[in-house]
Amino acid sequence: MGRKSTISRLAPEVKTYVEGLMAQGRLTLDEMIADLQQRFPSEAKKGALPSRSALHRYGPKLERRLVAVSAFTQAMASVDAHAGDKADSRSSGLTAIMQQELFDSIMMLQDASDPDVDQAERVKLLADATRSLASLTRSSVQLKQYQAKVEAEVRAQVRQEQEEKLQEMRGSDGMSEQMEARIRRILLGKE
Repeated sequence: MGRKSTISRLAPEVKTYVEGLMAQGRLTLDEMIADLQQRFPSEAKKGALPSRSALHRYGPKLERRLVAVSAFTQAMASVDAHAGDKADSRSSGLTAIMQQELFDSIMMLQDASDPDVDQAERVKLLADATRSLASLTRSSVQLKQYQAKVEAEVRAQVRQEQEEKLQEMRGSDGMSEQMEARIRRILLGKE
């Protein structure tokens, strides 16, 4: 397997600080290095801070993660806002997002030019991703079956309530059989 990036080998508090600086996007690479040297002088003396090129390489990786987190957060907020969730719409949304993320990861792994991933590790990662995708697909199928069952139960309950109201109407005002038959056709969507 390829060597881990300088940033991934940083002490957790330094890595978190670097990622925060990069996420803010207000400093140039040189300004980030100066800031890091001032903030973490002991790491600077040991040569344990990232170089300009390491920061430059890490930027797009962090950007992709931030975009993915933002997209996930927005998608889940949208699902939350629109789902009564009796049919477990959140799980459906989450499954779709995870399937897309796995697909994107597989596509990135197919790029053999990444020096951080050796070929044996790449094959292992692809195999793991394939297993995860298969598991998500099974989960998606089970979720759709559950949603169909809930939908059928809700339809049956609505039909039962409609039937009860129809019975009440028949008894109270002497509704004709023709009117009752027409109402039934309308309720079943056949008229």
